[in-house]
Amino acid sequence: MISKALMAASTKPIILSILLEGEDYGYNIIQKVKSASNGFLEWSDGMLYPVLQRLEKDGQISSRWIISDGGRHRKYYQITEDGRKELAAEMTQWGGVFSALAKLCPPLPAAD
Repeated sequence: MISKALMAASTKPIILSILLEGEDYGYNIIQKVKSASNGFLEWSDGMLYPVLQRLEKDGQISSRWIISDGGRHRKYYQITEDGRKELAAEMTQWGGVFSALAKLCPPLPAAD
């Protein structure tokens, strides 16, 4: 189980990374996170949508409503230029954290 603090810290770069691939909607973002983490990260609507709203308010993503073939309205999100810059900065910071952990923490034995 991932801590709330680590979950909160990783949410923004994960969302921006997904949207770097192209526009997407909330439920699909949740499924991509679950798949990419082999089920380790399980996001809920209640966790995702406030983050999407904050990213949009901050100008890092934009959104538009699209009507699917079945007539369903979905809000699609896409990364903005500010979001790309923020993702680059976030990845630099995460790289520094990972590098420090790799140097400081010896390999741990597998948990049973």
